[in-house]
Amino acid sequence: MPPEIYYTYGVAAIVVISVLSLLALLFVLDAPYGRHGTDGGWGPRINGTLGWVVMEAPSPLLCAWFFFHGQHWASAAPLTLFTLYQVHYVYRAFIFPMRRRGAKREPLWMVGAASIFNVANGTLIGWSLGHVGTHLAEGWVTDPRFLLGVALFCWGYFVNHQSDAILMNLRAPGETGYKIPQGGLYHWVSSPNYLGELIEWTGFAIAAWTGAAWAFALMTLSNLLPRALANHRWYHDKFDDYPKERRALFPFVL
Repeated sequence: MPPEIYYTYGVAAIVVISVLSLLALLFVLDAPYGRHGTDGGWGPRINGTLGWVVMEAPSPLLCAWFFFHGQHWASAAPLTLFTLYQVHYVYRAFIFPMRRRGAKREPLWMVGAASIFNVANGTLIGWSLGHVGTHLAEGWVTDPRFLLGVALFCWGYFVNHQSDAILMNLRAPGETGYKIPQGGLYHWVSSPNYLGELIEWTGFAIAAWTGAAWAFALMTLSNLLPRALANHRWYHDKFDDYPKERRALFPFVL
Protein backbone atom coordinates (compact mmCIF):
# COMPACT_ATOMS: atom_id res chain seq x y z
CA MET A 1 0.00 0.00 0.00
CA PRO A 2 1.18 3.57 -0.61
CA PRO A 3 2.47 5.44 2.47
CA GLU A 4 -0.52 7.80 2.36
CA ILE A 5 -2.81 4.88 3.22
CA TYR A 6 -0.75 4.03 6.29
CA TYR A 7 -0.88 7.69 7.28
CA THR A 8 -4.69 7.73 7.00
CA TYR A 9 -5.03 4.52 9.00
CA GLY A 10 -2.61 5.83 11.61
CA VAL A 11 -4.56 9.06 12.10
CA ALA A 12 -7.83 7.12 12.34
CA ALA A 13 -6.29 4.76 14.91
CA ILE A 14 -5.19 7.63 17.13
CA VAL A 15 -8.69 9.13 16.99
CA VAL A 16 -10.24 5.80 18.04
CA ILE A 17 -7.65 5.25 20.79
CA SER A 18 -8.22 8.81 22.03
CA VAL A 19 -11.95 8.23 22.47
CA LEU A 20 -11.42 4.88 24.19
CA SER A 21 -8.72 6.35 26.45
CA LEU A 22 -10.96 9.25 27.44
CA LEU A 23 -13.78 6.89 28.42
CA ALA A 24 -11.44 4.55 30.31
CA LEU A 25 -9.70 7.34 32.24
CA LEU A 26 -12.98 9.06 33.08
CA PHE A 27 -14.96 6.03 34.18
CA VAL A 28 -12.61 3.11 34.87
CA LEU A 29 -9.24 4.13 36.30
CA ASP A 30 -6.83 6.92 37.13
CA ALA A 31 -3.49 6.58 35.33
CA PRO A 32 -1.21 4.99 37.98
CA TYR A 33 1.68 7.45 37.94
CA GLY A 34 2.84 10.49 39.87
CA ARG A 35 0.79 11.37 42.95
CA HIS A 36 -1.86 8.81 41.94
CA GLY A 37 0.62 5.97 41.78
CA THR A 38 0.93 3.23 44.39
CA ASP A 39 3.83 0.98 45.26
CA GLY A 40 1.84 -2.19 44.60
CA GLY A 41 -0.16 -3.41 41.65
CA TRP A 42 0.08 -2.59 37.96
CA GLY A 43 3.03 -4.94 37.48
CA PRO A 44 6.78 -4.27 37.55
CA ARG A 45 8.06 -0.70 37.76
CA ILE A 46 11.17 1.11 36.56
CA ASN A 47 12.99 4.27 37.55
CA GLY A 48 10.70 7.24 36.85
CA THR A 49 13.36 9.40 35.18
CA LEU A 50 14.53 6.60 32.89
CA GLY A 51 10.95 5.65 32.09
CA TRP A 52 10.10 9.24 31.17
CA VAL A 53 13.01 9.52 28.72
CA VAL A 54 12.25 6.12 27.16
CA MET A 55 8.60 6.96 26.54
CA GLU A 56 9.07 10.54 25.31
CA ALA A 57 12.27 10.33 23.24
CA PRO A 58 10.78 8.53 20.20
CA SER A 59 8.52 11.49 19.45
CA PRO A 60 11.14 14.16 18.60
CA LEU A 61 13.58 11.67 17.06
CA LEU A 62 11.12 10.04 14.67
CA CYS A 63 9.46 13.34 13.83
CA ALA A 64 12.87 14.69 12.76
CA TRP A 65 13.66 11.58 10.71
CA PHE A 66 10.45 11.64 8.68
CA PHE A 67 10.33 15.42 8.39
CA PHE A 68 13.82 15.78 6.91
CA HIS A 69 13.16 12.92 4.51
CA GLY A 70 10.17 14.81 3.12
CA GLN A 71 10.04 17.24 0.23
CA HIS A 72 8.64 20.18 2.28
CA TRP A 73 11.28 20.39 4.99
CA ALA A 74 12.85 23.63 3.66
CA SER A 75 9.54 25.54 3.35
CA ALA A 76 8.85 28.23 5.94
CA ALA A 77 5.58 26.99 7.45
CA PRO A 78 6.52 23.29 7.80
CA LEU A 79 9.93 24.22 9.18
CA THR A 80 8.35 26.58 11.72
CA LEU A 81 5.90 23.91 12.87
CA PHE A 82 8.64 21.30 13.07
CA THR A 83 10.72 23.69 15.21
CA LEU A 84 7.81 24.29 17.60
CA TYR A 85 7.26 20.55 17.95
CA GLN A 86 10.94 19.97 18.68
CA VAL A 87 11.17 22.85 21.16
CA HIS A 88 8.43 21.20 23.20
CA TYR A 89 9.55 17.59 22.92
CA VAL A 90 13.31 17.96 23.25
CA TYR A 91 12.69 19.75 26.55
CA ARG A 92 9.98 17.29 27.59
CA ALA A 93 12.01 14.19 26.74
CA PHE A 94 15.55 15.11 27.81
CA ILE A 95 15.50 18.14 30.14
CA PHE A 96 12.27 18.05 32.14
CA PRO A 97 12.81 14.54 33.61
CA MET A 98 16.22 15.63 34.94
CA ARG A 99 14.67 18.62 36.69
CA ARG A 100 11.90 16.75 38.47
CA ARG A 101 12.31 16.15 42.19
CA GLY A 102 11.38 12.86 43.77
CA ALA A 103 10.26 11.08 40.60
CA LYS A 104 8.44 7.87 41.54
CA ARG A 105 8.94 4.50 39.88
CA GLU A 106 6.52 4.07 36.99
CA PRO A 107 4.69 0.93 35.78
CA LEU A 108 6.61 -0.71 32.97
CA TRP A 109 3.45 -1.39 30.95
CA MET A 110 2.56 2.31 31.04
CA VAL A 111 6.03 3.31 29.82
CA GLY A 112 5.69 0.78 26.99
CA ALA A 113 2.22 1.97 26.00
CA ALA A 114 3.30 5.62 26.00
CA SER A 115 6.39 4.72 23.94
CA ILE A 116 4.23 3.02 21.31
CA PHE A 117 1.99 6.07 21.08
CA ASN A 118 4.97 8.43 20.75
CA VAL A 119 6.48 6.26 18.04
CA ALA A 120 3.23 6.54 16.10
CA ASN A 121 2.63 10.21 16.83
CA GLY A 122 6.18 11.36 16.06
CA THR A 123 6.05 9.43 12.78
CA LEU A 124 2.65 10.84 11.77
CA ILE A 125 3.50 14.44 12.68
CA GLY A 126 6.86 14.29 10.87
CA TRP A 127 5.26 12.67 7.83
CA SER A 128 2.40 15.17 7.74
CA LEU A 129 4.77 18.16 7.87
CA GLY A 130 7.33 16.77 5.43
CA HIS A 131 5.18 14.86 2.96
CA VAL A 132 1.40 15.16 3.28
CA GLY A 133 0.81 18.82 4.10
CA THR A 134 1.20 20.22 0.58
CA HIS A 135 -0.81 23.29 1.61
CA LEU A 136 1.91 24.11 4.16
CA ALA A 137 4.48 24.64 1.42
CA GLU A 138 2.22 26.88 -0.69
CA GLY A 139 2.09 30.27 1.02
CA TRP A 140 0.59 28.89 4.24
CA VAL A 141 2.94 31.02 6.33
CA THR A 142 0.65 34.03 5.81
CA ASP A 143 -2.64 32.16 6.32
CA PRO A 144 -4.61 33.47 9.37
CA ARG A 145 -4.90 29.91 10.72
CA PHE A 146 -1.14 29.53 10.73
CA LEU A 147 -0.60 32.88 12.46
CA LEU A 148 -3.33 32.26 15.05
CA GLY A 149 -2.15 28.72 15.72
CA VAL A 150 1.48 29.71 16.24
CA ALA A 151 0.40 32.50 18.63
CA LEU A 152 -1.73 30.02 20.62
CA PHE A 153 1.12 27.52 20.73
CA CYS A 154 3.51 30.13 22.12
CA TRP A 155 0.99 31.24 24.74
CA GLY A 156 0.31 27.65 25.80
CA TYR A 157 4.04 26.95 25.95
CA PHE A 158 4.52 29.89 28.31
CA VAL A 159 1.61 28.80 30.54
CA ASN A 160 2.89 25.23 30.64
CA HIS A 161 6.43 26.21 31.63
CA GLN A 162 5.35 28.87 34.12
CA SER A 163 3.07 26.34 35.84
CA ASP A 164 5.73 23.63 35.90
CA ALA A 165 8.20 26.10 37.42
CA ILE A 166 5.72 26.94 40.20
CA LEU A 167 5.31 23.23 40.98
CA MET A 168 9.06 22.58 40.95
CA ASN A 169 9.70 25.44 43.38
CA LEU A 170 6.99 24.48 45.88
CA ARG A 171 9.41 22.54 48.04
CA ALA A 172 12.83 23.64 49.18
CA PRO A 173 15.68 21.11 48.83
CA GLY A 174 15.17 18.35 51.38
CA GLU A 175 11.50 19.12 51.97
CA THR A 176 8.87 16.43 51.53
CA GLY A 177 5.10 16.44 51.30
CA TYR A 178 2.67 18.42 49.17
CA LYS A 179 1.66 22.08 49.21
CA ILE A 180 -1.06 24.10 47.51
CA PRO A 181 0.46 25.78 44.42
CA GLN A 182 -0.07 29.52 44.12
CA GLY A 183 0.51 32.07 41.36
CA GLY A 184 0.00 32.18 37.62
CA LEU A 185 -3.08 30.37 36.37
CA TYR A 186 -3.22 28.37 39.61
CA HIS A 187 -5.47 31.19 40.74
CA TRP A 188 -8.18 29.76 38.46
CA VAL A 189 -7.44 26.07 37.85
CA SER A 190 -5.78 23.14 39.60
CA SER A 191 -3.77 21.99 36.56
CA PRO A 192 -2.69 25.02 34.49
CA ASN A 193 0.31 23.03 33.25
CA TYR A 194 -2.16 20.71 31.51
CA LEU A 195 -4.22 23.65 30.28
CA GLY A 196 -1.07 25.18 28.77
CA GLU A 197 -0.20 21.95 26.99
CA LEU A 198 -3.73 21.62 25.65
CA ILE A 199 -3.55 25.21 24.32
CA GLU A 200 -0.19 24.38 22.72
CA TRP A 201 -1.42 21.40 20.73
CA THR A 202 -4.72 23.00 19.82
CA GLY A 203 -2.74 25.92 18.43
CA PHE A 204 -0.42 23.51 16.64
CA ALA A 205 -3.41 21.75 15.05
CA ILE A 206 -4.87 25.06 13.86
CA ALA A 207 -1.49 26.15 12.48
CA ALA A 208 -0.77 22.83 10.73
CA TRP A 209 -4.35 22.00 9.68
CA THR A 210 -3.52 18.32 9.14
CA GLY A 211 -5.25 15.15 10.30
CA ALA A 212 -2.24 14.10 12.34
CA ALA A 213 -2.12 17.40 14.24
CA TRP A 214 -5.84 17.35 15.04
CA ALA A 215 -5.66 13.70 16.14
CA PHE A 216 -2.80 14.60 18.47
CA ALA A 217 -4.78 17.50 19.94
CA LEU A 218 -7.66 15.10 20.62
CA MET A 219 -5.32 12.59 22.25
CA THR A 220 -3.90 15.37 24.43
CA LEU A 221 -7.40 16.23 25.63
CA SER A 222 -8.30 12.58 26.25
CA ASN A 223 -5.21 12.16 28.44
CA LEU A 224 -5.10 15.47 30.29
CA LEU A 225 -8.77 16.13 31.03
CA PRO A 226 -9.25 13.00 33.19
CA ARG A 227 -5.86 13.61 34.81
CA ALA A 228 -6.82 17.19 35.67
CA LEU A 229 -10.12 16.03 37.18
CA ALA A 230 -8.26 13.42 39.28
CA ASN A 231 -5.76 16.07 40.45
CA HIS A 232 -8.61 18.41 41.38
CA ARG A 233 -10.30 15.73 43.50
CA TRP A 234 -6.96 14.86 45.10
CA TYR A 235 -6.30 18.49 46.10
CA HIS A 236 -9.74 18.79 47.71
CA ASP A 237 -9.26 15.52 49.61
CA LYS A 238 -5.76 16.49 50.72
CA PHE A 239 -6.33 20.11 51.79
CA ASP A 240 -9.33 21.35 53.77
CA ASP A 241 -8.49 24.94 52.85
CA TYR A 242 -8.14 24.33 49.11
CA PRO A 243 -9.49 27.38 47.18
CA LYS A 244 -13.15 26.81 46.34
CA GLU A 245 -13.08 29.09 43.29
CA ARG A 246 -10.57 26.95 41.39
CA ARG A 247 -11.78 24.69 38.61
CA ALA A 248 -10.00 21.56 37.43
CA LEU A 249 -8.82 22.55 33.94
CA PHE A 250 -10.91 25.30 32.31
CA PRO A 251 -11.36 28.58 34.26
CA PHE A 252 -14.94 29.23 35.45
CA VAL A 253 -16.21 26.13 33.56
CA LEU A 254 -14.75 22.76 34.61
